[in-house]
Amino acid sequence: MEAFNDYRAGLYPSERVFVRLSRDRRDIVTAFLIDLSGSTSGWVNEMERAALLIMSEAMQVLKDRFAIYGFSGRTRRRCELFRVKGIDEPYGDAVKRRISNLRALEYTRLGPPIRHLTKILSGAEAKTRLLITLSDGKPDDYDGYRGDYGIEDTRQALIEAKRMGVHPFCITIDKAEHSYISHMYGAVNYVFIDDLSKLPMRVPEIYRRLTT
Repeated sequence: MEAFNDYRAGLYPSERVFVRLSRDRRDIVTAFLIDLSGSTSGWVNEMERAALLIMSEAMQVLKDRFAIYGFSGRTRRRCELFRVKGIDEPYGDAVKRRISNLRALEYTRLGPPIRHLTKILSGAEAKTRLLITLSDGKPDDYDGYRGDYGIEDTRQALIEAKRMGVHPFCITIDKAEHSYISHMYGAVNYVFIDDLSKLPMRVPEIYRRLTT
């Protein structure tokens, strides 16, 4: 303060002054990828929607940029990705209605939506880019994607994401933890939730831990 006052008064301030910029703006962009496969029908889908609404309100307070996409699929010829909220799209009634209208559809073809959102995130200006997947099971499709093929395709998509500066994380909902999640995401890049009723409260808590 003394140096600034001397400068304003036309005096030569002391050279023994250290200036540091204090940044109070969080330089983070996040994409939430939501599983809309048929296995999420019912209570899982209901809890996913509740978690998204609570998380979106929290993101508004934090002023973090975020996007929400839902995914489903039926063979490699129909990989579906649904934009619920774009990165720079304002969060408002239209987005809330889209979240409320999310419904379970077909299969869990996970590799293609991860690759598409990686491309979107890699084009966003931010120091930290997060891709958070919310899913209740392993990659699956009736054309042979289930089993090792789907797991390895998803793992490769996640490796590609990391190479492009995107940090992937998975919130998995299931009755028991499975080794394929660790194989795809790595030991510290996922969390297992076996009590579905806790999901809406756990998602903001997990996000806070990832970004602090």
